[in-house]
Amino acid sequence: MKLELYQRVALCRDIPLYQLKKGDVAMLVDRVPHPNEGEDGCVLEIFNALGESILVVAVSRSEVELLRADEVLAVRSLVQAS
Repeated sequence: MKLELYQRVALCRDIPLYQLKKGDVAMLVDRVPHPNEGEDGCVLEIFNALGESILVVAVSRSEVELLRADEVLAVRSLVQAS
């Protein structure tokens, strides 16, 4: 599957450090080739429900997937419960 720049993608796993969950939607803003022929990376921009940019994070290519027509977006809070 070919990922295009500025395409929406979904995370394939949780990223607890940033409170991101599998299925969260992000925008692919850059592709980063691995310097030693390992797995390439993706730079993702994460937006809140109002469309405001809240985070930029780099992940491995295998940690993102294309969105599909049979999927529905959902909303959740990023605030951790105390």
